[in-house]
Amino acid sequence: MKRKDMNPRANSTAFGAPGIEPRWTSSAKEGLGTAYHTSCRVWFTLSHGIVNEIYYPSVDQPNTRDFQFLISDGQTFCHEEKRDLDHQIEYPERDCVFYRLTNSEPNGRYRLVKQILADPHRSVLLVHTKLEVLDDSLRGKLRLYALLAPHLARHGAGNSGWCSEIGGNTLLHAEHKGVQLVMGCSNGFSRRSVGYVGASDGWQDLMKHFKMDWEFRAARHGNIALTGEIDLAGGDEFGIAIAFGRSCQSTVSKLLQSLAEPFEVHRETYVRQWQRTVVNPKCDFSQHTFDGGHMYRLSRCILLAHEDKSFQGALVASMSIPWGETKNDDDIGGYHLVWPRDLAQSATALLASGQTGTPLRALIWLAAIQRADGKFPQNSWIDGNAYWHGVQLDEVASPILLAWRLHSEGVTLGRFNPCVMILRAAAYLIRQGPVTAQERWEENAGYSPSTLATVIASLVCAAEFAKQRRETDAADFMLQYADWLAGHVEEWTVTTAGELVEGVPRHYIRINPTDPEKPDPHADPNTTMLAVANGGGVHPARNIVGSDFLHLVRLGIRAADDPIVRDSIVVIDRHLKRDLPQGPGWRRYNHDGYGQKDDGTAFDGTGVGRCWPILTGERGHYELAAGRDPTPFIAAMEKFANEGGMISEQLWDAEDTGGMRRGLPTGAAMPLCWSHAEYVSLVRSVHDGVCFDRVEPAFQRYVVDRVKNSHEIWSARHPVRRMPAGQILRIIAEADAAIVWSADNWTSTNKTDTAHLSALDLWFADLPTKDGPEGSVVEFTFFWKENQRWEGRNYSVVVSAPK
Repeated sequence: MKRKDMNPRANSTAFGAPGIEPRWTSSAKEGLGTAYHTSCRVWFTLSHGIVNEIYYPSVDQPNTRDFQFLISDGQTFCHEEKRDLDHQIEYPERDCVFYRLTNSEPNGRYRLVKQILADPHRSVLLVHTKLEVLDDSLRGKLRLYALLAPHLARHGAGNSGWCSEIGGNTLLHAEHKGVQLVMGCSNGFSRRSVGYVGASDGWQDLMKHFKMDWEFRAARHGNIALTGEIDLAGGDEFGIAIAFGRSCQSTVSKLLQSLAEPFEVHRETYVRQWQRTVVNPKCDFSQHTFDGGHMYRLSRCILLAHEDKSFQGALVASMSIPWGETKNDDDIGGYHLVWPRDLAQSATALLASGQTGTPLRALIWLAAIQRADGKFPQNSWIDGNAYWHGVQLDEVASPILLAWRLHSEGVTLGRFNPCVMILRAAAYLIRQGPVTAQERWEENAGYSPSTLATVIASLVCAAEFAKQRRETDAADFMLQYADWLAGHVEEWTVTTAGELVEGVPRHYIRINPTDPEKPDPHADPNTTMLAVANGGGVHPARNIVGSDFLHLVRLGIRAADDPIVRDSIVVIDRHLKRDLPQGPGWRRYNHDGYGQKDDGTAFDGTGVGRCWPILTGERGHYELAAGRDPTPFIAAMEKFANEGGMISEQLWDAEDTGGMRRGLPTGAAMPLCWSHAEYVSLVRSVHDGVCFDRVEPAFQRYVVDRVKNSHEIWSARHPVRRMPAGQILRIIAEADAAIVWSADNWTSTNKTDTAHLSALDLWFADLPTKDGPEGSVVEFTFFWKENQRWEGRNYSVVVSAPK
């Protein structure tokens, strides 16, 4: 009996709705690109010789899973481009994310040569393709099929597709949530079909029949795929165009206009646009690289390509979805989100490479999304709407550091004044610190050495800006707060009872945990217990270490030869360092669960954290600060990159297993902008002979002059219970108040009114405790003036022996 779907009617609808559950694709990108013009709002990624996600109309919205060719002789085989062919990726032009992909049949019988770019002025992806048949027995027999999986508006489910003929052109359409996609071919399609993935799609048809038997006109509201047979009667060289828009008419117009122009014209304009981004040839530091500067130049392009074009200055962390092949529509964020920390890293690296426009736009974008209380979202879409809602103090501090670096490099800010943003952020850090609800790995609350380093450096920078505005009281206040933080770094984040390396009990720990809502101001790093995320278990915090403390050196808070820093290097090298084929790598911390499982399968909430290339770069910065040779770390990072030059978030650091190879990328994000930014910054730092990130006023204050803190600071969020003798007790109040206090068990009573620091909108009072004897107790309470009420309880601070 003849199957009814083998030769469907011309207006038939595909069977198998809604298709299998949609999944995204591998994060193992080999390339990415976009035209460097704001009129083109398409971005693309490449992997395994094919196109993966195509983003439109913004860099945070993927709309496809993948696009590839199927190749068949019509009788004996059907090859899938990404699985069955050998892949080569090349950059035909310098300083440009323009690609030539050569996908060859393993036995050398034929190959596809594809040139891929975006239309320089339209939202259209162009794939110029040439089929080269090398086996005479296949000449005239091969058929090519374009296969596209739409995932419009960040969703694989709910897509609709259909065939159409417009102006004599045979086209394939898809639509979902107001996003239109149209695919066409310069040669035209001789056959077309729209089907449900896993049931009636073109892949199923061709793998079963080796030719295209199904020609379904439409598939509605499902996980769909578009298939078109290339009309090779028009020649073995042709162009595929995939256009995006908000209406069917505008999208078709873009597509036909792009195909009407010769590909070489598009190529010339595309390349010229990118090569114009080399604004300062003096910043090409190729002499400090091991590959002639290729990775340095490519990394700069990768960072620039991650900037949005509508919300300019917003750079997403990565155009990838970690372990995307396991992710469905419930995980729409991936890494195509903006983290203020990652954005500041990318912008700083671009600044280090001589770029000024994008870093300045990034700073202005950050100012535009800052909340009224001074904080920034943990991460957000490019329009500033928060995705996750955690609070990370280093992300509040990072925009201040970016503003300072722009200022230090002499970048003219025009009419933009960052001081309001800076002072609001500084005030938030003071009100909320020193405990962060999340550290830079977004997993734990507590006292983090990297967070503290970032906050201290940012407050020193904020004080410099305040001095320029003649806000000397605010500048002094921020410096005194920074001094207080710097004076407690070791107390909060150094254990003296470490058990990881015999004979080295004193070292920095990854984080000293405490409740972020009610933090213990005297949490003991020798005794606190840390619940490691992602199934890492509960361990004594003194025995969980990371390289986060290196930020103290990088930013200028501690000297590279500080004895505790040196001891901590010994500990992390013993427990976190892995010798990879390309060079040394480090894990984030011991018992890390965010990474590929031991058997090589994907992270699914638990796993094993692997080596992060950024940590190799961070170690290179430390070695430079320590007066040693950092160039081996540049060489290692270059070798960490894959064939397309992409540097991953993580590298496999165990023996080969389950498709994983030692030293090669795992299924984590790739490329990670942070990795490329770290590499660029390290190259610039080597050129300068000093860490580009070092905050010189902080270095002079804490390493050269070794300024000590003169104040102990109390706040309702961080109510210290003891203070060293010889210091002033500063009380930061939540509002205007009279502080009634005594230092002699209420034998005498004192009253001190809070003062208002208008630049920071903070109320505070200094109690004259500098001469208080050891063992004395300062007791105090508040009378809140606006509400005319007493606090209803007393607080006490014991004066202890000086440190």
